[in-house]
Amino acid sequence: MTNTQQVPAVSRLFEPARLGTLELPNRLVMAPLTRNRAGADGVPGRLMATHYAQRASAGLIIAEGTTPNPVGQTYPHIPGIHSAAQIAGWRRVTDAVREASGTRMFLQLQHGGRVGHPDTSGRIPLAPSAVRFPEELHTPGGLRSTVVPRAMSAGDIRSTIADFATAARNAVEAGFAGVEVHSANGHLLHQFLAQNTNRRTDGWGGPVQGRIRFTTEVVRAVTEAIGPDRVGVRISPGAGVNSIEEGDTEDIYRALVPALAGIGPAYLHLIHADPDSALFTRIRKAWPGTLMANPVLSREEGAADGGKRRGERLMAEGADLVALGRGFLANPDFVERLRTGAPLNEIRPELLMHVHGAQGYNDYPALVRR
Repeated sequence: MTNTQQVPAVSRLFEPARLGTLELPNRLVMAPLTRNRAGADGVPGRLMATHYAQRASAGLIIAEGTTPNPVGQTYPHIPGIHSAAQIAGWRRVTDAVREASGTRMFLQLQHGGRVGHPDTSGRIPLAPSAVRFPEELHTPGGLRSTVVPRAMSAGDIRSTIADFATAARNAVEAGFAGVEVHSANGHLLHQFLAQNTNRRTDGWGGPVQGRIRFTTEVVRAVTEAIGPDRVGVRISPGAGVNSIEEGDTEDIYRALVPALAGIGPAYLHLIHADPDSALFTRIRKAWPGTLMANPVLSREEGAADGGKRRGERLMAEGADLVALGRGFLANPDFVERLRTGAPLNEIRPELLMHVHGAQGYNDYPALVRR
C-alpha cells in the first residue's frame, strides 16, 4: 500500500478571481490608505511609486483617497487627479506597479466635503448643508478648528458630479484600470446620506430617496465616463467616522444598494464588514455583483495574522474579495507572508499619517529569501 501525504487546503484568499474584465491573481486587495506622501501640490512622486511597487503582489491595489477637485482636499499632501502634473505623477506610479508584477490598480476618488480647511485648500469647504465638522483638522500650520462649510447650490452639485466624471477619465489616462467612488467614512457622499450632515429640503435631501441621490448620480456619471467595469463604490453603513450620524442606516442602504446595482458598477466595497451581522447578510443578498469586504479588526487580530482568518470568514459568508489595510502598511510582501504563515512586521503608528518621507513608509523589511 502506498502512503499518501495529505496536502493542506489552500486558502481561497489566494485563488485567482475575476473583476469585471480583469483577471486577478488572488483575492487579496490592498485597501486605500491615506499616508500624506504626495507633494504639496498633490503630485505623486518617487516615494509613492516605490511604495506601491513594493506591494504589487496584491490581487488588486486601490490607491489612496485622491481629490477630484481642489475644494475636495482633506489634509495636506493628499494626492489629486485634477491637474496635468498630478496625472503624470500617477502615471509614474502605475508604470512602476506594472513593471513590478503587472498588478492592476484602481484609484479611490475622495471628496472631503466639510472635512477640509481653507488653510489647506485655499477654499471654503463645500458640504450638503452648512454644518461644521466638530473636530480639529491637520493643516499646513498644524491642528486647527474647522470653519462652517458652504451649503452646496444646485450648480455646485452638478459641477461636482462632473468633476468626479472628469477625475475618472483622468485616472484612466494615468494608467489606472478603474476608480473607486468613496461614499463612506464621513466624506462628501456619505455626508449627503446622513441625517446629521444633510439638512436639505430640496431634491438632494429630506427622505432617503433624496439623500441617496448624490451618490447614485456621481456613480452614474462615473460609469458613463469610463464604463461600469472600471468602477467600484465604497460604503460604510453605520460607521461614525468623522462625526457622521446616519440616523436611519437600515433604510439608507435598503434603498442605496439596489439603486447602485441598477447602475451596474463592477464591485461594492463594504468596510467595517462583520460576517456575523444581519446587515452583511442583507447587503450580500441585495448586491448581485462582486462584493469586496474590509473586515473589522482588533489591533491584536491584525498583529496576529493580518486579518487572514477574518477574511476567510467573510469569504465563507459570501464575500468575493477581501480588502486589508494595516497588514500592507508594514509588510511590502504581505501576500507572501499570509500564504506562508511568516511573522508580520510591527507597524510604527507614529509614522502613519501627517508625516513625510520614506521612514515608516518604504523602509519596512521584506522577507529574507535564501
